[in-house]
Amino acid sequence: MTKQQRKAVVLVSGGMDSAVVLAMAREQGFACHALSVSYGQRHTSELAAAAALAALHGAEHKVVTVDLRSIGGSALTADIDVPETAAAGIPVTYVPARNTIMLSIALGWAEVLGADDLFCGVNAVDYSGYPDCRPEFIAAFERLANLATKAGVEGHALRVHAPLMRMSKADIAREGARLGVDFSATVSCYQADAEGRACGRCDACRLRAEGFAAAGLPDPTRYASRG
Repeated sequence: MTKQQRKAVVLVSGGMDSAVVLAMAREQGFACHALSVSYGQRHTSELAAAAALAALHGAEHKVVTVDLRSIGGSALTADIDVPETAAAGIPVTYVPARNTIMLSIALGWAEVLGADDLFCGVNAVDYSGYPDCRPEFIAAFERLANLATKAGVEGHALRVHAPLMRMSKADIAREGARLGVDFSATVSCYQADAEGRACGRCDACRLRAEGFAAAGLPDPTRYASRG
């Protein structure tokens, strides 16, 4: 890292969206610090993918553990089946307060690092209808960040970047291809196996596959045997 590089904390889940955001932040010249959260999700293969992605980009990687399984309320953190068909309303894969918690941890680390920029991969176009993936949420969190921190009070303007917010999954796939992102190393599936292989049936798998198809790109996803 050169003295001129600005520091940024990038939320990296191990999925295709956060992989593209990490590459975008690097292209913009940020010295990236990758943050992943082990929150009690169904599998940890996405955390292994996040570590690999951070290493590929030369980013420091930190994993923070928060036990959201003790709260439950989601198919990702409780014994609730992951649906294989889209349903009306907010789906059961929504994890209560997940993005608020993750961004709060990222904000705390940013203060410690002296970083003024946070990056996350939320998207309001091709997504599952989660309320914490909307632009209004990101704008509100940025206001909170500047009100509730020593850095903000002392005049260091904190910025929350969500560069994928208005992009379709096809746009994200194309951008990743332009940036040389190795999508085969990413894990997006809600119920991937221990080796990170996707089920091919859940909403996350459907959106991902449709994105590659619409972008005219081969799907590099590793799928588990559907025997």
